[in-house]
Amino acid sequence: MKIIEQLNWRYATKAMDGRRIPEDKIGRILEAARLAPSSNGLQPFEIIVISNQELKEKIRPAAFDQQQITGCSHLLVFAAWDQYTPGRIDAFIEHTARERGGDPERLERHRQSLLNNFGSMDKDRGYAHAARQAYLSLGVTIVAAAAEGVDGTPMEGFDPVQLDEILGLKQKGLRSAVIIALGYRDTEKDWLVNLKKVRKHKDQFITELN
Repeated sequence: MKIIEQLNWRYATKAMDGRRIPEDKIGRILEAARLAPSSNGLQPFEIIVISNQELKEKIRPAAFDQQQITGCSHLLVFAAWDQYTPGRIDAFIEHTARERGGDPERLERHRQSLLNNFGSMDKDRGYAHAARQAYLSLGVTIVAAAAEGVDGTPMEGFDPVQLDEILGLKQKGLRSAVIIALGYRDTEKDWLVNLKKVRKHKDQFITELN
């Protein structure tokens, strides 16, 4: 499978050369991220797509001066809901009704189920759950980028408080969970570029229960 070849090709690029990702490629990567699974289909996060170089320069100090922030073509910030609220759940149910139609009574039962499951979560627990859904989308994004021949470096190495302030996320009820720099490797400056990919062997990683 070509996707296995591409996943062997990809790595967490440490230096990017600033080349711009073509719009059709970035469009497909973002569409893949949008189509990723999430708990109950709620998608309790947003993706902030940053291609403005001045803004990337402003963000770089909040990401411990990592080169990929400014060397990438597009910086994606996965920003999770700061909490589950009845309003957000209602909006999801209304959107589902518009897209699918269906029995209003059944939709109301689904709404009540979501409120029971998520509405009782405190803010920290709710954010943690929402952030995990963002990570599902991040994983799909990494694979989609590799399929397009685009390097993707997922990063937790940043100050979320600073990043949230720069992007005004608090006012939107969001908190940054994880970021990924998308672009192209700098083959002359990246010390990882020619190193063999190291992963656990299958027998150390996968347990089959037949």
